Amino acid sequence: MTRAAEQILREALELDESDRATLAGLLIESLDDEQEEGWAEAWAAEIQRRAGQLDSVEVNTIPWEDVRARLLEKQRGASEI
Repeated sequence: MTRAAEQILREALELDESDRATLAGLLIESLDDEQEEGWAEAWAAEIQRRAGQLDSVEVNTIPWEDVRARLLEKQRGASEI
């Protein structure tokens, strides 16, 4: 991540939760210039499928703290290369 991006992240983390959520959504939307027809229905079906898996204990979940720690460790390793 560039220094500019790190600075923006630090400032964004100071925002309240609602503003951070809005900003995150807008950033994600900016990555998809063109959206295929039917994407909303496809995502709704995928969300229902995944929720069903969670409800039926078909999948094992990993606590966010563990996932975050793994990602940060990978990022540190990649930046040392």
